[in-house]
Amino acid sequence: MPDILGSYLRYAKGESGGSSFFWSHLGLIGAVMGPFIAARNALYDRGVFCSMDPPAPVISVGNLCSGGTNKTPMVDMLARTLSDYGLSVGIVSRGYGGSVRSPMRVGLEGAGSDRSLTGDEPLMLASRLPNVKVVVSPDRYEGVRYLKELGVDVVVADDAFQHRRMGRDIDIVLIDATCPFGNGKLLPAGILREKPDALSRADIVVLTKTELAGPEISGIKDKLTEWISPDAIFTARVKVESWLEFKDGCLRDYKPQPGCSAPEGRFVSFSAIGNSESFHRSLISQGLDVVKNHAYRDHHRFTWNDIDDLEREVKKTNATALVCTEKDLQNMPNGLSLLYPLYIPRISVAVDDSDKFWRTVANCLRPELVVASNGYGEDAIGSLLAEKLRDRFPAAGISAFSLVGEGREYKNRGIAVISPEADMPSAGIVKYSLKALLKDFRHGLWKVMKKQIEAWRQFKRRFRTPICVGDIYLLAHTLWGQGMSPVLVATAKSAKLRGHWTAERSLMKRRVRRVWTRDDETARDLGRSGIEAVFSGNPVMDIAVELYDGGDPWEGLPSPRVMLLPGSRPRAYQDTHMLLDAVKMISEKMTCGFVMVIAPTLDTSALFSDSDYSFHDGILSVGSADIAVYTGPIASAARRADLLIGLGGTANQVSAGLGVPVLSIMERGKLVQKKLLGDAEVLTQPNAPALAERAVALLENPAALDKMSRAGINVMGRSGALSDVVDYTAMELGLDARCKLFDTLRGIWLQEEDTRSAQSEDEPQESESKGETHKWKMPGGLACKMMKLVRIIK
Repeated sequence: MPDILGSYLRYAKGESGGSSFFWSHLGLIGAVMGPFIAARNALYDRGVFCSMDPPAPVISVGNLCSGGTNKTPMVDMLARTLSDYGLSVGIVSRGYGGSVRSPMRVGLEGAGSDRSLTGDEPLMLASRLPNVKVVVSPDRYEGVRYLKELGVDVVVADDAFQHRRMGRDIDIVLIDATCPFGNGKLLPAGILREKPDALSRADIVVLTKTELAGPEISGIKDKLTEWISPDAIFTARVKVESWLEFKDGCLRDYKPQPGCSAPEGRFVSFSAIGNSESFHRSLISQGLDVVKNHAYRDHHRFTWNDIDDLEREVKKTNATALVCTEKDLQNMPNGLSLLYPLYIPRISVAVDDSDKFWRTVANCLRPELVVASNGYGEDAIGSLLAEKLRDRFPAAGISAFSLVGEGREYKNRGIAVISPEADMPSAGIVKYSLKALLKDFRHGLWKVMKKQIEAWRQFKRRFRTPICVGDIYLLAHTLWGQGMSPVLVATAKSAKLRGHWTAERSLMKRRVRRVWTRDDETARDLGRSGIEAVFSGNPVMDIAVELYDGGDPWEGLPSPRVMLLPGSRPRAYQDTHMLLDAVKMISEKMTCGFVMVIAPTLDTSALFSDSDYSFHDGILSVGSADIAVYTGPIASAARRADLLIGLGGTANQVSAGLGVPVLSIMERGKLVQKKLLGDAEVLTQPNAPALAERAVALLENPAALDKMSRAGINVMGRSGALSDVVDYTAMELGLDARCKLFDTLRGIWLQEEDTRSAQSEDEPQESESKGETHKWKMPGGLACKMMKLVRIIK
């Protein structure tokens, strides 16, 4: 290596002997790189740059520094172990030094074995791991997609920590214990690709080459705890598994002489890796007599002139052989022949406390999903979707993020809500009224929005692809909070109304993976803008199908049957009075059966606190009318109703889709809904007399009711969207594969725990009885069963 390059590397690594006067000027470039890298990461964190989940689980192995941390041996160890667990494993690499532009399988005859196309490290991995599929691809995301098509269960991504476009399930970052951060400066002034605080993105940090480091390891660990939990910090050693010998033009396994662990003789060593000095030190630790060491640039391709120089060095130093790394073999000239034997150590990485390491890996690989929604109706759809996801993926964690209210619909289904409460005067309806928006801001809307973003930040990188149920505001909010490109169940807009704005289309085209629309016209309209939009059924109608529980709240009530919906927002407490006054007037003109459906977001006792009402045993008495109060599914009440007097949003649409004529009041939101429901809905003035008069007129006109019923069924369409979302999540987003991986590792972990417990139980135990010593042991099978029983009970 030229002296100038050696001087630079010594300076970049913080070693003595580097000319700081000359190389310190590179710090000016590093000063520019720092803000650039920080800005790039911030843009990925906030969804401005695109980051997407691949369809298979990915274990990323990377580092902060440029080379020399044993990434390739770590990738080898991970892939080998996972393969031994019975999984089909793939490796994706950028293929440094190669020239491929699209994903290519490595190790196959032809182009797949051409080092100039694939790079050296992928070729080495493919030769060492014949049961593992190795692919090179500059775009690692596309490489994972290709590996998924080849049938792999899990992918290990080599050197992917900075490849932010590709989502990953776990980030393992390696730190060289002999040179953790170099001189602490960014490239080109140092060896850092990012500042150490980037380790906050990591799930696991492994200190490598600890066998070559001293007591400073403890201080390095303490430093790392600034960015990552101590429980996620591990140490690893490099060990020599075996030796290869290249002699007489043939490469073969080499067995050292009895009593020796390495070849004997005098050696000239050479290497073209990220940290040649550590290779030299490792040879010394193996007991080799290395008389000269040559270091080349990482990934250097050796020429015949290089070989001649090395052979002259052997002769000059009276050495007997050469020694190099396994990676260097991939960079030798074709038809290599040598005057002297060449020895190659085959190394592997051994992680200390490997049981804890793999338990941590397994825990990190548990898939987590979040369903986000921004409205009470959207919460109803989102909670049903979350329940479907939980049923389909029992191994996964399912959470909810509700932008409006407290997420009660989710809580009622046992779904964890991670968002802060957001009770605003408008209850989330601000798009129809500037006055409502200003009122929300006076009530603290800005503080709520800030808390919501902070809540997203607490769960950064925890979730896989977010699933949004709502509108473009929710989409932008989730992108900014999580960074990962989401999918969208678009419940808010339709081409039958005004459709989507240009800005909305632009955001969906660039950042949304798929959009499920509420009607076919909207899917076609968005598709013309290049958006992946599908219509698989109206998500609103999924509520109607799934919430039907077979109960009959109308039992014993007379006909005609009038269903009452005060809505689910806080204003329902005021609107209920108007509905009940209308019921009182209707009952004075005709005999009807009444059922009021109370949304789970409402407090029934507060709803009927007026002294004019009598509420007892589920019956609300208003004048001469008795109203059955029902807190079950809307669909159970709607299926036998003749008319709905509804002040809800989504609930009104569900009822219309089930064939129930809808009577509501004139206000801006309901006027928009009227455009959607068309002849299925009739609007009247927002007062009790107007509601009562129009209700009686409709109930006395069966032909009008029948026309409204058929119109509602036609305009709302069929169900099925949410089931399609679940199927897409399983296949395209890779949740089936992720759950399979997690179940496999968890099963192995539990089995190993049982085995260790059984072995512990099998150990002789001493007990004293009448001065005698007795030995007993529990049968291993019984011990395993008892341990499983204890775990179940816990």
